[in-house]
Amino acid sequence: MRLSWSLSALAITAASVSAFAPVQNQVVTRASLALNQAVASADVKAKQDATLESMKAKDAGASAISKDDLDVVFEDEHIVVVSKPSGVLTIPGKDDSLPSLNKAVFERFGNESDRMDKMVVHRLGMDTSGLVVFARTDAALRGMNALFRSRKVTRNYEALVCGHVADDAGSIDLPLMRDYEFPPFMRVSTDDHQRALLDLDASEVGKKMLESPKESLTKYAVVSREDMDGNDVSRLTLTSVSGRTHQLNVHCAAIGHPIVGDTVYGFDGEAASNGGLDDGELPADKASAELQQAIAGACAGKPMCVHAKSISFRHPVTKEELSFDSKSSF
Repeated sequence: MRLSWSLSALAITAASVSAFAPVQNQVVTRASLALNQAVASADVKAKQDATLESMKAKDAGASAISKDDLDVVFEDEHIVVVSKPSGVLTIPGKDDSLPSLNKAVFERFGNESDRMDKMVVHRLGMDTSGLVVFARTDAALRGMNALFRSRKVTRNYEALVCGHVADDAGSIDLPLMRDYEFPPFMRVSTDDHQRALLDLDASEVGKKMLESPKESLTKYAVVSREDMDGNDVSRLTLTSVSGRTHQLNVHCAAIGHPIVGDTVYGFDGEAASNGGLDDGELPADKASAELQQAIAGACAGKPMCVHAKSISFRHPVTKEELSFDSKSSF
């Protein structure tokens, strides 16, 4: 059976924040409105700053990887495809001293521009393992960027999620937005949460926080329904059609089946539970809180179970059709 999961009654997919009409019959002075905005924005900024500091500390503890450690799946004069272990940063971010896959690939292969950042065409989160493509020439960089922008790269992920997903296949069509209650994480977008953004000051919370909701589509297929330490889990193939930030994590949580080992969007995580939705808005086959808690306890300290298993695209220079696979560790 195939299921398509969406919340059209709750979610906005196209309207911008500025399109909302102001609340009527509410008398406020400019001074009181400015004060309320300042307090709300300051609160969001304080939460966001604290979380970003925590994320920086986590990045600082990333696993080291050298050029000799690389699991090279494919290489030619234009591109390199490698399989990234969980716990390794794809890029070092603002702190160039941190170890990263990008740095190891650059040290081993180099590139035409002799700039490490000019190899990067996409990335995986530190906790996600799997296939990553790097460019070695300027032509390959331009070509790969064009392929990703036009969604001509197919990426399939393998994940273990909490509970047994009832339907054998389906799609999750839920727009995403930044969560001002748990910044800078993501959540499913709703009218109410979009309206709340009107009270925030972009100069304090940043423009990304106030962006319009992003249409987001994930397709899934159940590979198997399994038992892990006495707990029900499902092995899924996930296809991120739209490729939004944290899309797979939020979408899985929003259908009541968070990814096993997800300490951000999973049970008692740093972000809003259920992708920001209420329990009553989840499907009937959702994993219970008791099951999620048991799995979280059993997986404490272990890597998150999501792996970029396959990637397919047309070579940016030679135009050859390429497809690569990588086995997950879970």
